[in-house]
Parts: sequence; C-alpha cells; structure tokens
Amino acid sequence: MNTHLVIMAGGVGSRLWPVSTPELPKQFIDLTGCGRTLIQLTVDRFASVCPPENVWVVTSERYVSIVREQLPLVPPSQILAEPIGRNTAPCIAYASWKISKKDPEANIVVSPADAIVARTDAFASLISSALQCTAKSSAIVTVGIAPTRPETAYGYIQVADKPVLGELTEVKAFHEKPSLELAKEYLSSGRYFWNAGIFVWNVSTIISAIRSYAPQIASLMDALAPSLFTDREQEELRRIFPQCEKISIDYAVMEKADNIRLIAQDLGWSDLGNWSALRDQLPLDAEGNAVVGTMVKLLNCRNCIVHAPSPEPLALEGLDGYVVARREGRVLVCRLSEEQQIRELGA
Repeated sequence: MNTHLVIMAGGVGSRLWPVSTPELPKQFIDLTGCGRTLIQLTVDRFASVCPPENVWVVTSERYVSIVREQLPLVPPSQILAEPIGRNTAPCIAYASWKISKKDPEANIVVSPADAIVARTDAFASLISSALQCTAKSSAIVTVGIAPTRPETAYGYIQVADKPVLGELTEVKAFHEKPSLELAKEYLSSGRYFWNAGIFVWNVSTIISAIRSYAPQIASLMDALAPSLFTDREQEELRRIFPQCEKISIDYAVMEKADNIRLIAQDLGWSDLGNWSALRDQLPLDAEGNAVVGTMVKLLNCRNCIVHAPSPEPLALEGLDGYVVARREGRVLVCRLSEEQQIRELGA
C-alpha cells in the first residue's frame, strides 16, 4: 500500500494572537511547550503509516521556508506553495493531481497541520483501518471525533445508525456549527461526531469525485497538469490557482458524494482554535491555571492560561479566568469569556 500524507498548513490562527501571527501562524509554533511545533507533531502522528518521503505540505508561498526548516525530511518538490488561499477544495485538488502524476495508485490521508491528538496509538490504529478500506474500495473515509461536550465551534457528521467506535459506518449528512441547544441534542443522540477535517481516500477516487462535483476546479487542475514537476509549475500555478472557486472540500465534495464512510473514536482531539481549547489540553495546577513558560509566577490566580515561554520574568496577581500571552513585544490580557474579541485586537 502506497500511503501519502497531505498536510494543509495555510491558515493564520488569528484567535491565538499574539502568539500566532500572519508572519508565524500557530501550525509553526510549539504551543504546548513540548518542544515540537504543531506541524511537526502532525508528521509524528502519521509516522507509522507514512514515511517522510511521502509527506506533502500545502501552504502559502510565504511559509515555504518555514516548512523546509521545520520538516527537513520532506522533499522540497512536495512542499506546495499556494499563491493565494482558496479554501480546502482547491488545496486538496492541487495535491491530488500532483500525487497522481507521481504515484497513480496512491492512498492519501489529508490532515490539518494545527490540531492535536492525545491518544496517538488509537489514532494510528484508526488511520490504518481507514487505509485498509480505501485500498480495496472507492469509499471516502472521514474521521469523526466522539464528542465529549455540546460544542458549538465544530461542524458535525451525522451517521444513520449509532456506530461502534473504531469501525466504519455510513455517513448520513454533514452539519455546520450548531446552536448550543442543537449541540446538546447531537451529543445525547450518539449519532453525531465532530468533523476533524481528516480524510482518507485513493487518489483516483478523490480526483473522480472532484471531476463530478467540482468540475470548475478539476478543469483548472487539468490545465495545470502539464507543468507539474517542471520549472514552469509555480508560474502556471500563480496564473491558474486564483481562478479556482473558493470553497471547502466539505461543500464541494463531501456533502454531495454518496460513498462516504465515517470511522470514529475518542482520541483526545482538539483543533486548538482558541486559548480555551489550548488550556483544555494542558496540565492544570491546583487553582486551574495552565502555564507555558518557566519564568511565570502566579499569586492568587485561578482558571487562567498563561503563555510566555520567553526568558523574561512575568508575574501575575489576582486574575480569574484570563488569558495572558506574550510574544516578541506583543502582550495580550483578556478575559477568557471575551476571547472572541481577540481577532479584532490583533487585526
């Protein structure tokens, strides 16, 4: 089985300002203090199913040098530089057409670069099961996360019958981010799973699906194909890629295709979309504080997250439910209950 991993690494992560910035977004940062950036952890997570020479990264032109520095074992020709962001459908199409030219029998796993998974062994087993399915069928497999709370920040995947965790089941529908009341209904039903944005398919299957459900994108990829792996590729990409419809793979393909399967598990997964999500993934002290940084001192603080790994001392007193983050002269102090305002603060 020829397994290839496509990592989507073009986002900005503006809700984690000031640590994540357009110059160095969250996928290229050691957010948890473990010594590895999120994109490095993503490659680590798939090491048992995909060797480095089969890893592909789709990112912005401005981040290519960062990817090369952080992932030196990934071949330079497999770091794909989007001239402009067009959402996940064109991103996946570009990678798929290029992989197909190199390995027409490839099985592909697509993953975001900026999520975290606590149960890595269970995750590897789940991906192996999905790959076994796509290697012998035209199914598209999506990874679902067993929800642990009524979450309104994630999309959901609905299945027809309550599944056995770790086994494949038929997908009934995809749903956008719900209201709190609807999220509570989803949680209690046992038939709805968080959409992790992780997909598994054979390269011929996804190309066929894009031809059927997103013909505009497919036509542009066909126009790009003769230049792939040549000196003209980036020039042609800059001309062609901006013409692609700006659309997610969920809207373009997943909501229309009829051969979708879900494989789900409780994996300790998070997309680390905001400071509260990061706090949930970090160890807490007796007062509920999560701290990244060795020079931080807290006094009478509760339920906070402090991200200050730089060597300058930081002392805080009397805070309850705050995020305090510092990076390269930029400082954020914000109530966690108001963190939806952070995008505006960092704009």
